[in-house]
Amino acid sequence: MLHASDRHPRTRTRSVLRRLAVTGAALLATTAAVPQAAAGESGTAGDRLSAVIRYTENGIPHILAKDYANLGFGTGWAQAADQVCVLADGFVTVSGERSRWFGPDGAPDGSLSSATRNLSSDLYFRGVRDSGTVEKLLATPAPAGPSRQLKELMRGWAAGYNAWLAQNRITDPACQAAGWVRPVTERDVAARGFAIAVLGGQGRGIDAITSAQPPAAAGPGPSGPGLSGPGPDHEAAARAAAELFDSSRRDMGSNAVAFGGGTSATGSGLLLGNPHYPWQGGRRFWQSQQTIPGELNVSGGSLLGTTVVNIGFNDKVAWSHTVATGTPVNLHQLTLDPADPTAYLVDGTSERMTRRTVTVPVKDGAPVTRTQWWTRYGPVLTSLGPGLPLPWTGGTAYALNDPNAQNLRGSDTALAFGRARSVAGLQQALARTQGLPWVNTIAADAAGGTLFTQSQVLPRITDELAARCSTPLGRATYPASGLAVLDGSRADCAPGSDPDAVQPGVFGPAKAPTLRDAPYAVNANDSAWLANADRPVRGYERVWGNIDTPRSMRTRGAVEDVAAMAARGRLTPADLERQQYANRVPAGDLAAADAARACAALPGGTAAASDGSAVDVSAACPVLAAWDRTADTGSRGALLFDRFWRKLTAGTPAKDLWLVPFSAVDPVRTPRTLNQAAPGIGRALADAVVELKAAGIALDAPLGAHQFVVRGGQRIPVGGGTEALGVWNKVEAAWLPSAGGYAEVAHGSSHMQAVGWDGSRCPVARTLLTYGQSSNPASPYHADQTRLFSQERWVKARFCERDILASPALRVVWPRERR
Repeated sequence: MLHASDRHPRTRTRSVLRRLAVTGAALLATTAAVPQAAAGESGTAGDRLSAVIRYTENGIPHILAKDYANLGFGTGWAQAADQVCVLADGFVTVSGERSRWFGPDGAPDGSLSSATRNLSSDLYFRGVRDSGTVEKLLATPAPAGPSRQLKELMRGWAAGYNAWLAQNRITDPACQAAGWVRPVTERDVAARGFAIAVLGGQGRGIDAITSAQPPAAAGPGPSGPGLSGPGPDHEAAARAAAELFDSSRRDMGSNAVAFGGGTSATGSGLLLGNPHYPWQGGRRFWQSQQTIPGELNVSGGSLLGTTVVNIGFNDKVAWSHTVATGTPVNLHQLTLDPADPTAYLVDGTSERMTRRTVTVPVKDGAPVTRTQWWTRYGPVLTSLGPGLPLPWTGGTAYALNDPNAQNLRGSDTALAFGRARSVAGLQQALARTQGLPWVNTIAADAAGGTLFTQSQVLPRITDELAARCSTPLGRATYPASGLAVLDGSRADCAPGSDPDAVQPGVFGPAKAPTLRDAPYAVNANDSAWLANADRPVRGYERVWGNIDTPRSMRTRGAVEDVAAMAARGRLTPADLERQQYANRVPAGDLAAADAARACAALPGGTAAASDGSAVDVSAACPVLAAWDRTADTGSRGALLFDRFWRKLTAGTPAKDLWLVPFSAVDPVRTPRTLNQAAPGIGRALADAVVELKAAGIALDAPLGAHQFVVRGGQRIPVGGGTEALGVWNKVEAAWLPSAGGYAEVAHGSSHMQAVGWDGSRCPVARTLLTYGQSSNPASPYHADQTRLFSQERWVKARFCERDILASPALRVVWPRERR
């Protein structure tokens, strides 16, 4: 028998680490039981914050703390260690200082708003800061405002981030020695949460909010809704609004499915979460486990800069989110006072707009001062997306109502999820906090329950209100997109309130489209209607989403797959893992064989390209026919079909593409049967062949040779497919043939999790963060999980203490404040 002194040094090291980890956990469990350090309290003001962080494989931290302030401290420290440059860049954004450090004409990374220039971003966020918006929300009592526990988490997070900055040297070249990396406050952390809350509302309109100015010479002119000079083209505006609020077009999407106990091998529920988020910038996820002994124990993914686990699981319940179809804003069309274009009429009484004058410091230049105009409904803006102009004339202006500008509760919802014990507990958390601004929730629990709910914060726009109060523009946009344009001259046209809503002007949780305890519940960014094809959800207002309309290719493929899995039964987490990486291409199953036949039928094997040239496409026909209909890295023909299909669907209306049209009574299987005579087929084939040959790419090249990311100078092939193809494992990348094809993933599968239960105290879970924990190229956790993603592998989630302590990669850190 070996004595301790005879053990291998690595074995001795692991033994010491485990003793330290156990000691830290025991100490925290003891201190957590002391009354003055009870959960939610942080002791005296002079206490120094600290936490125990146990790192396991792939740099995943398991953060132990005695209370919420100390948990926030450990979380802020650990996030800074992995993502300091990305976090610091975001804090520059919400402080309105991008122009100071990076110049006014540069562009933000898009993670915290849609602002196209640093200057417009700064004008908005500096205006938020100057007006005390976030401070007012922090001071609002719960439940309308943030809870005490959340405020303690934010305070601790800021202290942890600052302590890491003070005690460590930055090695990431993105911000090494940069003056803009500075300590932050609780208010900065809250401001980042505010920016995330308004991403779907004010965050979409920042350029138009900060540039909106009254007409230089406003004459009286005609007044009243739709009567003041040339306004938007209503038909074009309806199309633009539909595109703007189409969740499948955005860089945030997702799939998730929950299976009920009747479909599983153990009688417990199962959850597969597959959010589609950007791979770069400040909207990345980051993995951790957060534990306050006896109070909270949750594992999963957090959006950078947030203090909580947003998507995750505990020992009893697991949940994920998908971007919802609810339209989180509405417009009010203002009838202006004939004597003053900065005043508007409400029930015949003139109200002056509020001037918000903002000054922004600018690098190598004089400060820039601009005026923004705000109303009782929200800010005046002059467009909402490039296709929806909203001109400010002598008689009319438009104001944006975004109820999430009063919502700093999103992290409270996530925190309550982490403490929930069932899907019923999740529903109670949603009803109590009402903090989710733009996502659905899909969940399963250990008892076999499932949940789909679209419990998001939406303006209370009922179909009755829209019918009674829509302007001519609103009568076009509301049916098309759920974007209501209401008559701002009438007080009775403001959104009403539900008695169970925590803030005025929004729907209460009882109105949210919800499906409980179905054999499966799935969402792929379409509306709630087909969360389960056998139990369609109906009866909700248009602002929540549409009903009886065609579903996306991804939704159709997802419903087909999960319905078949549920019918097969005896499911385990391994089935979820296989589904994630199946890489089936629903568009290929529907159309590849017919496309190959149409190709083979072309006279002389040639087709006319878009430029009119004749192209020999005969070599493409057998490639399409032989393709295995998957988007695996080794699939030959996947790239050819992808390029062909994008071109075909971009130029051919659905009515001309399919022989069997959409039917609301068969929404998963229609439309179908490719129209082989569609004139666009030959053109799309010719263009795809020309494109690939010009790039030196063989028509039957394996997908992974031309869909990849480069890390450390090495190509890592990436499987999966685009929205147009309908692949569950969604991957979106810019086409850069000069770089070899799809040379970098822009957004797609991100924090994936497959979770179930087997009757033990520990959940059975696998996770993967596709782009890794760290954006620092010098970190060992910069690309390790990207390589696993390429190999279609998973990471075992170490949730229980025995699993954490058994990790061969165990590393223990005990960060403390130094004063």
